[in-house]
Amino acid sequence: MNDTAVSSGNSAHANIFTILRKEILRGKFEASRKFPSEHQLMRRFRVSRSTVRLALEKLKQDGILETRNGSGTYLSPLAKRVTGLLGLIVPHIAGGEIATPVCSEISKVASEAGYTLLFGNASSEIDDVRAQRFMTLAWDYVSHGVAGVFIEPIERVQNMSSVTMRVISFLEDHHIPVILLDRDIVPPPERSRYDLVTLDNVQIGYRLATHLIQRGAKSICLFGMENSAPTVTLRFQGAREAILDAGFAWRRSNIHYGDPDDISAVQKLFTGRGRPDAFLCANDITAVSLMNTLRRLGKNVPGDILITGVDDVQVAATSTPPLTTVHQPCKEIARAAVAAMLQRLRDPSLPPRQILLDAELIVRASTERRINS
Repeated sequence: MNDTAVSSGNSAHANIFTILRKEILRGKFEASRKFPSEHQLMRRFRVSRSTVRLALEKLKQDGILETRNGSGTYLSPLAKRVTGLLGLIVPHIAGGEIATPVCSEISKVASEAGYTLLFGNASSEIDDVRAQRFMTLAWDYVSHGVAGVFIEPIERVQNMSSVTMRVISFLEDHHIPVILLDRDIVPPPERSRYDLVTLDNVQIGYRLATHLIQRGAKSICLFGMENSAPTVTLRFQGAREAILDAGFAWRRSNIHYGDPDDISAVQKLFTGRGRPDAFLCANDITAVSLMNTLRRLGKNVPGDILITGVDDVQVAATSTPPLTTVHQPCKEIARAAVAAMLQRLRDPSLPPRQILLDAELIVRASTERRINS
């Protein structure tokens, strides 16, 4: 848009606000000098004083301009700290069905707020390489002067909390706030001192287990991979509560961490007491792999075994049978994360917050057994 030809009408002040906000965040105005006067802005944008005042008032409400009595309008402390850049670090952005739409939506929402999102690829099959890429991205973001960083903590790596904590500590040393995505860096019920945007995983586990019980399950095995994220612990916690609330016995053997492709280990689950008639898996990928292993063992899903996942990735709908799961609300996660970041930038003294989002249960054929079968 040509800033000398701002459209008239109710949107004129909004257009001026958007232009000025982007310029402020990109460092066009010196922090020590007065912001352009109303008269200067009237001439620049060819609009009335009332239109300019509406735009300036919105900039003040947004926290990047402030009025000093007897002196004029200046950039706020917030505007002095930020550059219009935000960073994002996730461990599996390459090919990730959840990470990709979340990153895309964060970029879109950040752009609407006047920020540019920087992100890079930290993916690797080698744990040490993935950890090093986390730190390299943090270095890059600091060198670019980002205002804040979104981080999805690394998982399925030994000492995974310490890997992410090193990155966060480095960012903190440079006074860059962090918003955690999906999971915390400490195991539940502990909470770190960082803002977290995640699903209500306890509720998700409770809902999935309740669904299995309603479909006739009496012995549910909670199945996850080794070194799973804290989100899995929370889902299993919720499932345990649902199992107990339904009046079923709870045993340590109700939880199994292992490789869903390991046919001998899976076969052992059907020996001894508490043989499962249902599996509540940590995620869809684990669930689909486990279904394939159960098929090799001669087990029919859902005839013999019910099974659920979490995420609603593409393979969940195309697996045989299609998988009952919980849908990840990618757009809602992104919007909540950007809102949390903007609030944190405006007020760094806010106490740590945990923002829990709801997620929809998607019922498919993997849990179609008749009730009381």
